[in-house]
Amino acid sequence: MNIVRYRPFGELNTIQNEMNRLFASFTPDAFGREEAASGAWNPKVNIFENKDGLVLEAELPGVKQEDFDLTVEDNVITLKGERKFEKETSDDNYHRVERSYGSFARSFTLPANVAADGSEADFSNGVLRVTLPKREETKARKIEIKGGDASKTIETGVGAKTANA
Repeated sequence: MNIVRYRPFGELNTIQNEMNRLFASFTPDAFGREEAASGAWNPKVNIFENKDGLVLEAELPGVKQEDFDLTVEDNVITLKGERKFEKETSDDNYHRVERSYGSFARSFTLPANVAADGSEADFSNGVLRVTLPKREETKARKIEIKGGDASKTIETGVGAKTANA
C-alpha cells in the first residue's frame, strides 16, 4: 500500500494556475504594462551621453513630422504627438490589429550639465534624434602643468580624473 501525502492547498494551486492560464488567453500582451495603464502607446527611446552632449533617440514609425511636437521647458524635454489609424478603404476588414495607435507623451528631466540652447533635432526613417549640447563650463578641459623635469597634462571637468604633480 502506498502512502499519499495530503496537500490541502494542492488543489487550490492547480485551480489558480488554470485561472491564470484562462485569463492570460483573453488579455492583451500589454496587460500590466505602461501602455495598457494609460490607454495609449509610448514610443521607445534611447538616451545616452557622449563627450559633447546628451542624445535622445525616439522610434516613431508611421508618425508624420507634423503629428508630433518637441519642447524643452524648465530642464524637461517633452515629446508629444499622435499616431493615427488610417484605414485604406471602408471595405477593409481587419482580422487583427496589433500596432498601437493614439496619442503619446514622453517627458524626461535633463541633467544640469545640458543646455537647451544649441540643440539640434533630426527626423528620418521614423527615428527622431535630438542632440543637446553640454554646457561649456562642464566640459572636460586639458590643463598643461609646467615645471620640474617633464610637463604633464591632466583633464579637468565633470567625471575627469586629476593627477598629482
